[in-house]
Amino acid sequence: MRFDTVIIGGGLAGMACGIRLAEAGKRCAIVSQGQSALHFSSGSFELLSRLPDGTTVGDPIAGIAELEKIAPDHPYATIGAARCERYAQEVPDLLRAAGIPVYGDCHRNHFRITPMGKTKAAWLTIDGYLTAEEAGCLPFNKVCIVNVEGFLDFYPEFIAEEFRKHGITCQFATINFPDLEQIRKNPSEMRSANIARVFDHEKNLEALAAKIRDVATGCDAVILPAIIGLTRDDSFEVLKSKVNVPLYLLPTLPPSIPGIKAQQALQRRFRLLGGEYFLGDSVLSAQCDTEYVQSVYTANHGDEPFEADQFVLATGSFFSKGLVASPDRIIEPVFDADTVYTPSRADWYTLHFFDKQNYQAFGYATDAHLRLKKGGEVLTNLYGAGAGLAGFYPVQEGCGAGVSLLTALYVADQILNRQ
Repeated sequence: MRFDTVIIGGGLAGMACGIRLAEAGKRCAIVSQGQSALHFSSGSFELLSRLPDGTTVGDPIAGIAELEKIAPDHPYATIGAARCERYAQEVPDLLRAAGIPVYGDCHRNHFRITPMGKTKAAWLTIDGYLTAEEAGCLPFNKVCIVNVEGFLDFYPEFIAEEFRKHGITCQFATINFPDLEQIRKNPSEMRSANIARVFDHEKNLEALAAKIRDVATGCDAVILPAIIGLTRDDSFEVLKSKVNVPLYLLPTLPPSIPGIKAQQALQRRFRLLGGEYFLGDSVLSAQCDTEYVQSVYTANHGDEPFEADQFVLATGSFFSKGLVASPDRIIEPVFDADTVYTPSRADWYTLHFFDKQNYQAFGYATDAHLRLKKGGEVLTNLYGAGAGLAGFYPVQEGCGAGVSLLTALYVADQILNRQ
């Protein structure tokens, strides 16, 4: 099979890169072994929340300019602040074109509300999810927190405890429907995706609206876990139109409805643009000469190679096995590309879970164009994007989604400009 570009990995970085190339008329293939980290998404995308020294960032673009000075190995520094700003302004349109309605400003972080009720800085948030312009400043005095009976991935009491710290009065309501009884028989099936399938039926959505109207008397708003809209796009708008108080969604523990929806929307957009998406397949090996990747081989296609002019590695970090730790080194398993890591394993981590862990900044060794290296030599047609890149701490810096999206667009531009 012959393509202009083969992208290995179907997460946020791989999908964004594929969409940008497909929009430019390139014939692209994405090979994805399964679920990506998007399935754990909160419904928000972060760009930059803190500098490496822990300084809080209010304006992400200004923070990226500072990163250029203090963290030259950071992917944002490689791209450059000016390009980062341009890509950050383009991302919302890319997501909206895929059917992911988001709002936010790359020059000003807002605050999403976590499944535990805390506030966390965000760049973009999907419409309908509860946010605040300032940390702890929510726009109501009394709320009703609604949950489904037996649903264990949503914690109204923890949420209420955080809300009360900011002077918000909370009341609770639990709802139940006959159609939920079948999945309730097995507690492991009582998950957000299965519940959402129940509420995708019109009669159950109508019944849910009636229940919310009954329990929300005297409240400024209703908080509902993200348990609607898995297979239909209008569930939230329909529900809002039938409820007489403002309604907000909160993300739950995974599986994540907003994450699953975002993944499906990006896949659909890529395919509509003519891209070929190979789901449930994994790249096992590659044929390379000294400086050039000729083809890759996958589990499902055996001896039939995927050939391309350009390749993009977007397989993620340790979570998705895009990087693998051996006793003494960090391995990139597809191309055996060079990686950046601390030689002494004792320095890879600390025993304090919430500390900044050095292994989080391990990743592919790349040049200024984000081309990977092997044996110290640049592979001229192999680019890296997303979580597998070295030089950043996605959790502590609050930049994981931003690095995935911006490096994906940067790599796509490198390919397009080169061709």
